[in-house]
Amino acid sequence: MNLFQKNEFKETPFLPVSPEEVPPRPPSFPKKPSPKICGSNYPLSIVFIVVNEFCERFSYYGMKAVLTLYFLYFLHWSEDTSTSVYHAFSSLCYFTPILGAAIADSWLGKFKTIIYLSLVYVLGHVIKSMGALPILGGQMLHTVLSMVGLSLIALGTGGIKPCVAAFGGDQFEEKHAEERTRYFSVFYLSINAGSLISTFVTPMLRGDVQCFGKDCYALAFGVPGLLMVIALVVFAMGSKIYRKPPPEGNIVTQVVKCIWFAISNRFKNRSADIPKREHWLDWAAEKYPRQLIMDVKALTRVLFLYIPLPMFWALLDQQGSRWTLQATRMNGNLGFFVLQPDQMQVLNPFLVLIFIPLFDLVIYRLVSKCGINFTSLRKMAVGMILACLAFAVAATVEIKINEMAPPQPDSQEIFLQVLNLADNEVEVTVLGDENNSLLAESIKSFQKMPHYSRLHLKTKSQNFHFQLKYHNLSVYTEHSVEEKKWYTLIIREDGKSISSMMVKDEENKTTNGMTTMRFVNTLHEEINISLGTDSSLHVEEDYSVSAYRSVRRGE
Repeated sequence: MNLFQKNEFKETPFLPVSPEEVPPRPPSFPKKPSPKICGSNYPLSIVFIVVNEFCERFSYYGMKAVLTLYFLYFLHWSEDTSTSVYHAFSSLCYFTPILGAAIADSWLGKFKTIIYLSLVYVLGHVIKSMGALPILGGQMLHTVLSMVGLSLIALGTGGIKPCVAAFGGDQFEEKHAEERTRYFSVFYLSINAGSLISTFVTPMLRGDVQCFGKDCYALAFGVPGLLMVIALVVFAMGSKIYRKPPPEGNIVTQVVKCIWFAISNRFKNRSADIPKREHWLDWAAEKYPRQLIMDVKALTRVLFLYIPLPMFWALLDQQGSRWTLQATRMNGNLGFFVLQPDQMQVLNPFLVLIFIPLFDLVIYRLVSKCGINFTSLRKMAVGMILACLAFAVAATVEIKINEMAPPQPDSQEIFLQVLNLADNEVEVTVLGDENNSLLAESIKSFQKMPHYSRLHLKTKSQNFHFQLKYHNLSVYTEHSVEEKKWYTLIIREDGKSISSMMVKDEENKTTNGMTTMRFVNTLHEEINISLGTDSSLHVEEDYSVSAYRSVRRGE
């Protein structure tokens, strides 16, 4: 189905040849005068369609903006798994339009397809939001709810995608072709406006609002779900004034059958006595009309232009996965505003809304005045070159980030630092022949080592023995560690002597483009610590260590 079809809905260039191949078309729906907008030639019904599209795109892009970080920090998946599932979901969203077009063209028609699949869409949002509630079950239930919700969302958003724009085009009479063209421009504007606002707002709902003591993914998914409900209600409100064309048969089926018959007929007639034909699709002439064959030829020629597009979109779609993950390791503080990692995606619709009028009204006109024939193919070629340069810049930034990243412990290794909370300096020595000299240095009171030390293990897990020299005392302590982990050895006063405890550190102390911190309570009573205006932390007494908490950079 052509999303931007300008022909009247009752006309189709793909005519059936025989009743066996294509079922007879139903009669055209009756034309009834539809109310116009302020006396213009624009039907009032397109208002409901444009508002529906704005809300639906807000819903889709808003949910998708926080999806990778949800996988990473809520479901605790690895970066690779989060990226793979994110792109699998995107692929499903762009595969289901084939199903939606088939349902609309062969069975339900565009209006009913939009209504029914929007209900599926809303159900998917509800289930997805439930999967982001920490109080609802464990990680397994969250994962199952997320996968079911995403599957329904993919079916809903993909199923209505080929119907909404075309249904809007159906509202115009053929004599109002110019108004229909302008409608598609407004329709495209509503898509980018919904994307722009949602990719800016939903990351703020996730990061700036705390629920259950953590980032509020439930709210970040719930608000897009609410927008989808509004989209469905608004679309249904215009039901009585819509022009609703009946199903006309699936054009994809006709094209596939034509191609298959041409190929099979060519192989059946391989004899040298049979004259060759100008084009391989001409072998379908025995069964299909000339107009259909000519249109399929045009389609196959156009497909060559699409060869580089899968590679381009595979890279561009990484702005929601790898580029977002890249942003989590960068400082988003712009001085006047802190840019969340998942807000990086807002640049795409923002620049689209700026560059389209800039290029159409200024740049292309200047190029034309200079006598340069800047055809559509040349525009595509220049765009691809600029895209290559953009991806090269992103790759360079990633290389620089990796160079600045701290090293990671290998197999049978750990990273260890020492924090001295005693009232005097302490000398720490690791007992053993291989690590003996690594920590042979004094650490002043309420200070820690300037960097982590790398300790080697003989097995995957091992007990380390430490000697702590404090005043004239020598204290011996033992702690168990596991390979590939980061640890802090906390030294504390214990009456007139000292003792120690080993705590595990986070491997990466920056998440979501923020920083993480924790507290050690040296007092003999519990304390509550306020972090900003909407977050607090409870720490038990006597050198208890709190969990890590993400906070914004700055004072």
